[in-house]
Amino acid sequence: MGVLRQAKFGECACCGRYTPLTFHHLIPKKLHRRAYFKKHFNKQALNAGIQVCRTCHDGIHDLYTEMELAKRFFSLELLKADEALQRHFHWVSKQK
Repeated sequence: MGVLRQAKFGECACCGRYTPLTFHHLIPKKLHRRAYFKKHFNKQALNAGIQVCRTCHDGIHDLYTEMELAKRFFSLELLKADEALQRHFHWVSKQK
């Protein structure tokens, strides 16, 4: 059985709000079997992720494809450095 990767409440890694959280795989699971990702990332890196609120999580996936996320945004630092995502996270941080 897989590991439960959802916390009830906590601080979102992206917007900083205290809210229900979801687990965001930094490299989407759908891409783990592809040769490129097997070659460039170990199993620990492939399974790495962050706890984020649903609004931030939806925004991440609305702005970028899974392939873009996997190749360009495979760390929290890279996600937070992106201008479009910064704007989204800032907007979310002001929501109730």
